[in-house]
Amino acid sequence: MDKIFTYFPNLSDQQRSQIERLGPLYMEWNEKINVVSRKDIDNLYLHHVLHSLAIGKFIHFRDGSEVLDLGTGGGFPGIPLAILFPEVSFTLIDGTAKKIRVAQEVAMELGLKNVTALPIRSEDMMQPFDFVVTRSVASLDQLNTWCYRLFKKKMQNALPNGIIALKGGDIQAEIKAMTRKEYTEVYAIDKFFPEEYFKEKFVVYVQA
Repeated sequence: MDKIFTYFPNLSDQQRSQIERLGPLYMEWNEKINVVSRKDIDNLYLHHVLHSLAIGKFIHFRDGSEVLDLGTGGGFPGIPLAILFPEVSFTLIDGTAKKIRVAQEVAMELGLKNVTALPIRSEDMMQPFDFVVTRSVASLDQLNTWCYRLFKKKMQNALPNGIIALKGGDIQAEIKAMTRKEYTEVYAIDKFFPEEYFKEKFVVYVQA
């Protein structure tokens, strides 16, 4: 947790309190519904919270932006990002209803008014967004297929609307396999956070 406060020194007291409460909340919920691997729950802050916040080092969403977290599971990366960007609206979706329940309850406990969590799949979403964020959900090609119709035409951020995915593995092979050849950027997370865990983990941006 202290690493988060080091990398994000300008958090308000409320944001710091919300981050501090993430650990106990997820540990409690994980006893009922397995949203984080039992072996990994002790690494919640490094492997899940800080990993999610790497997107916040890549882009500063402007107030009023609307972001879809596709395949959120129990709320990653959406809930840590909603804490970081309280004036941005986050819609979290996942096809597994019990995981969405965890995201809903955690958001409510933290008082996150900017979070809506829904038990639906991407093909059922009709609302357009500025960005779609994901973490280890699918290949870039599959994400592109799911998301291409979900973007607003109007842009309000410094970066054009698109997908922002937290990925690992052979990113260049995934990019080459994309049938839609949109503009893509890749950023190594260990440039933001030098911990060993983030070696060979990336933020990948695909322009809509």
